[in-house]
Amino acid sequence: MLVFAHRGASAIAPENTLLAISAAVQHNADGIEFDVYQHGNEFILIHDCWLHRTTDGRGNIYDFTLAELQAFNAGQGEKIPTLAQVLTRISGACQINIEMKGVQDAQAILSYVNQVVTEQHIPANNIIYSSFDHHLLKEIKSLQPDARIGALTANKPLTYAKFAEDLQAEYMNADVTFVDQAFVEDAHARGLKIGVYTVDQAQDLARLKSWGVDMVFSNHPANAKRIIKNLK
Repeated sequence: MLVFAHRGASAIAPENTLLAISAAVQHNADGIEFDVYQHGNEFILIHDCWLHRTTDGRGNIYDFTLAELQAFNAGQGEKIPTLAQVLTRISGACQINIEMKGVQDAQAILSYVNQVVTEQHIPANNIIYSSFDHHLLKEIKSLQPDARIGALTANKPLTYAKFAEDLQAEYMNADVTFVDQAFVEDAHARGLKIGVYTVDQAQDLARLKSWGVDMVFSNHPANAKRIIKNLK
């Protein structure tokens, strides 16, 4: 069962910052997940479009220029990083899950990521695009058929993982609250891998592993990997 760092190693460093990303790399996470908003021609890492929860700023990210946004403190002196900065920092160390929170232009993010991947010699197959916006995922897949897709859900649909199958996703990523063995089995029967978020507790990790879950998102990847290693 793979462990992806959730917003970087966010249990020990401010979420979605270069510090959290670096910590996840140092702790040998199998992958790193982070949240992205489109800001003009740039893409930035932040979970919310409102600044007050994760920075010392106030207001909406779209009320500020990129330079103004990067002047805010995102915790421990960290700044809001660009997607290019983060991709470069991770490089080829592990898989990269780009969760698109506020992305309006599918072609723009594909072109942006592909350029950085080429310039920094990052393995293209390390990139996974995920979102709750299934229309966006469909467009990503249409524009780049070989793109790896993670289709997100915060519920348990009546047709289980069919929505992810319809999107030609590789992963169906679901909220730990609603995942049960039947959900896992349905995903696998459709040829999908299943990821579960957000998983930090030993009992949850043990249960999910026993069901054959393929990957979990954890705020403390080093701890999660240690617990999984010790499971019998």
